[in-house]
Amino acid sequence: MADRGPTVINTGGSGNGGWAVAIIVIAVVVIGGLLMFTGVIDIGGGKGGGADVNVNVPAVETPSADKPATSADKPATAPATTPQ
Repeated sequence: MADRGPTVINTGGSGNGGWAVAIIVIAVVVIGGLLMFTGVIDIGGGKGGGADVNVNVPAVETPSADKPATSADKPATAPATTPQ
């Protein structure tokens, strides 16, 4: 039997599986973005869902500096209790 030449085994580099996964992830992100921006998918932040957000707030008066404080202006405190 004749001698054959050396067998070369390529072990360097990475496989193509990583690139395939990256391309699939990018495609899903791009398609999802297009569907959200075109209005096919509504995540609730878009064109206004008809909820009335107008609130009427009563006017608040600021206390005057020359008025002395009364007991009605002080916050109520609980009476001190002693442990038994």
